[in-house]
Amino acid sequence: MELAGSTPHSILSTHAATPSRRAATLLSLGEASSSYRGPRVGEHLRRPAPRSEQRGIRRRPRVRGEPNPRPRPGHRRPPADEASRRRHSSVNRRCAAAVLPTTGDPSVQAELMATSEPVQESLMLDYPQPSKPRVLLAASGSVAAIKFESLCRSFSEWADVRAVATKSSLHFVDRSSLPSDIVLYTDDDEWSTWKKIGDEVLHIELRKWADILVIAPLSANTLAKIASGLCDNLLTCIVRAWDYSKPLFVAPAMNTLMWNNPFTERHLQTINQLGIILIPPVTKRLACGDYGNGAMAETSQIYTSVRLACKTQPHDSSSSVVIPVSNNQPSS
Repeated sequence: MELAGSTPHSILSTHAATPSRRAATLLSLGEASSSYRGPRVGEHLRRPAPRSEQRGIRRRPRVRGEPNPRPRPGHRRPPADEASRRRHSSVNRRCAAAVLPTTGDPSVQAELMATSEPVQESLMLDYPQPSKPRVLLAASGSVAAIKFESLCRSFSEWADVRAVATKSSLHFVDRSSLPSDIVLYTDDDEWSTWKKIGDEVLHIELRKWADILVIAPLSANTLAKIASGLCDNLLTCIVRAWDYSKPLFVAPAMNTLMWNNPFTERHLQTINQLGIILIPPVTKRLACGDYGNGAMAETSQIYTSVRLACKTQPHDSSSSVVIPVSNNQPSS
């Protein structure tokens, strides 16, 4: 066969059917053609076969939905706890800096480092931060305030809790029995925290902080104040400044004759128009010895009613959002 004047491509096409002859031809030419970029002679002998094709090794088919035991190269699963996530992000930044293209210009390197860091920091923002609704619990002057400690403990398992107590309720509330992480505010704090213009006003700050307000027990006196718009103590000032787009629950507690009084019916109608949610009293033996309706609902029932009426939404760690499901008033 005449090979003079033939190109390497024509040679390969002529001997394509016989690999041994093609190899011999390339060796005879000394691989003189620099344009050829195909496999070299014997290269297939030096390259190891893929692991899946090696004899005696079989990979079990992965069940649908099963996590991949061998993640793709460069992929690292983020740890669960906050401290480990920070270390994970720091390692990622160091790894990103290690694979940056080498350049002699310090300004270019500084620019590359500056652009790579926000990308790694954004990894931490993809994970939802745990958060709780903020519940402000309040007690007014009723014998049922002896259950206020139990109410605080129930809500503290689900929410961030702060407490408010009127002056008369302190006759029944034992401060030392409250959970140590719950701060109790009284009327004295309303005046002692303000010294000059520009200082924070306590009842405004508590109203801004809280997502939910629960008054339990609600005495007949405080009910009348709220319905009439009075605000002569810390609790009634919070109610007067309350944003009624956020839920407000009340659990009345009073004597049966006081509960059946016509004024009580009018006051309940007034707070109903405001959108205040009523948790009605129950019938039982009262503290005064009478039997009838007017006892505050059990703390477990109050807790369950608030949980069922409100649904927390995912949000950032700076604030919490609680959307009331219904403002329908239960019949009394």
